[in-house]
Amino acid sequence: MIVTEILARNARMYAQETALIERDLQLGRRTVLTWKAFDELADRIAALLIARGIRPQDRIVQLMMNGIHWLPIYFGILRTGATVVPLNYRFDAVTIRKCIQTAEASAVIFGPEFIERITAEKAVIDRYARYYGFVGEPKECPAFAEVLPEAASALSLPSASAFPTLSITDPAGIYFTSGTTGDPKGVLLTHRNLEFACYVENAHHQQRHEDNFLLIPPLYHTGAKMHWFGNFIVGAKAVILKGADPKSILEAVSEEQATIVWLLVPWALDILFAIESGELKLDRFRLQQWRLMHIGAQPVPPSLIREWRKRFPAQQYDTNYGLTESTGPGCVHLGMENTHKIGAIGKAGFDWEVRIVGPDGAPVSRGEPGELVVRGPGVMKEYYKNPSATREVLIDGWLHTGDIAREDNDGFIWLVDRKKDVIITGGENIYPVEIEDYLQSFTKIQDVAVIGIPSLRLGEIPVAIVQLKPGVEATREEILEYCQGLPRYKRPRKIFFDEVPRNPTGKIEKPRLRKRYGGASESFQIG
Repeated sequence: MIVTEILARNARMYAQETALIERDLQLGRRTVLTWKAFDELADRIAALLIARGIRPQDRIVQLMMNGIHWLPIYFGILRTGATVVPLNYRFDAVTIRKCIQTAEASAVIFGPEFIERITAEKAVIDRYARYYGFVGEPKECPAFAEVLPEAASALSLPSASAFPTLSITDPAGIYFTSGTTGDPKGVLLTHRNLEFACYVENAHHQQRHEDNFLLIPPLYHTGAKMHWFGNFIVGAKAVILKGADPKSILEAVSEEQATIVWLLVPWALDILFAIESGELKLDRFRLQQWRLMHIGAQPVPPSLIREWRKRFPAQQYDTNYGLTESTGPGCVHLGMENTHKIGAIGKAGFDWEVRIVGPDGAPVSRGEPGELVVRGPGVMKEYYKNPSATREVLIDGWLHTGDIAREDNDGFIWLVDRKKDVIITGGENIYPVEIEDYLQSFTKIQDVAVIGIPSLRLGEIPVAIVQLKPGVEATREEILEYCQGLPRYKRPRKIFFDEVPRNPTGKIEKPRLRKRYGGASESFQIG
């Protein structure tokens, strides 16, 4: 069933029941949307977009922070037959413009946080976009945009016949990820991919209509939305938490009686630290109904989960592994029944196949490291308008993940290393070449290499190995100050002065650097 039809079914079956709750910590506001209101708002948004000239197969960029309107707009775009293009809210103006160019987006829907970035590149964006929708206070709306929710709500409710008939093979979304060069690549997902994500998530975590999912991570990411899909398919409610700290997370679980929470490693660690310090007293919260905590998006320290299970012994736990190219998490997962294997990413997910292969593409012997490849209905259709990149990762139906893994004697898969030169910090991908290119512009630097070193809280942090020009002096503080021009999450946390080793072809020998500096990790102790 196409996901827009699932929404319509939920509206028929659970019309006046709660679908979404937004908790806005900054404004101290709680907003509720029923399934009927959710469905009708999506209908009105679709009707407005069609009236503004949007047609099937158009691409529409959605650039918004989490909020009560995010999902109705997402479903409204899908109902027009257009392809939704959710963008990372951390993208700078140039990256946003590149994504819009790649997608040839006919419309851009954005929140107030992005006015400056859109305006900075509007001259180029105007070559593609013929409509701008604004989601925020009307007084903040730029002159070139229309306040979308208000304009849509003023329309009469359209009939189902006002919308095109969708096929399960039609394109549904383009989710931008990046290769090792940092250049945006659009992962094209179909309606079949989205439908499959609903079934996978529900099969793994057994959501029922009575469950309540606490949604904290950004919705532009396949992880958060595809985990919510497990609730969505059974008409179960969800709470969108705007702003997250240990107290607000536990308050939301307690006051909304949430039963399922998907956390990133930093949030889970912060909660444990707050409990350990006495900042949080668990007996002040109603947590008995919280049945499942699961984690994904980055490697999970086994020590974290062992400590978590001491604090929450009645809870179930799961680790999720996936990629944007596999429609988010689920192609491999630990399983709630396999916590004796904490540290492994698990086994093939529901209706997925996995292999570990060598450079020749043939399966390696059990226990030997090789590249993890996966096959199933969640595999993307392609990298949008990038056939060469598609051919590199899609071979005979198998998606090559770029991750090096091994299989133990019990059939569980363990990640060993990453084939791709990517640093994952707090669930976000950082591409070293972007930082290296930036630092190369510093006049005192001759050469630079960026690697990731372990961090218990963030998974990894970026550090820079800097080779100064002969006879030139510079301090670590000077270089870190220069890095203020980078987005905060991309700034190196440490600077090391050393020669940057390169092989005869000119490539940086990063394995040598990781061996030399990998022990300089951030350490966190619990208990």
